[in-house]
Amino acid sequence: MAHFARINEDNIVQEVLVVSNEQEHRGQEFLANDLGLGGTWIQTSYNSNFRKNYAGIGFYYDETKDAFIPLQPFPSWVLNKNTCRWEAPIPQPTLNHVWIEELLDWQVE
Repeated sequence: MAHFARINEDNIVQEVLVVSNEQEHRGQEFLANDLGLGGTWIQTSYNSNFRKNYAGIGFYYDETKDAFIPLQPFPSWVLNKNTCRWEAPIPQPTLNHVWIEELLDWQVE
């Protein structure tokens, strides 16, 4: 199965739909014309094999990078230009830590 994201005029993902393998090669045409779901549809990879990240509602599609970029989780986080993922200013010590924006640090859950 193939996955396609519909973006609006601001390149924000509005929805993600599954298309059969038989229609993957013409996903944009199939969704917009055959199913009448107008708009711009861009294929996304469930395994993040292309376009950096699997598209989610609210993600931004950067045409220059040809990548789906998730919402910035905190104002202090910085976008990694290679992965197109947001990173904390301090690496997460262990998985049981959560980011506290007010402290700009990780704390144990």
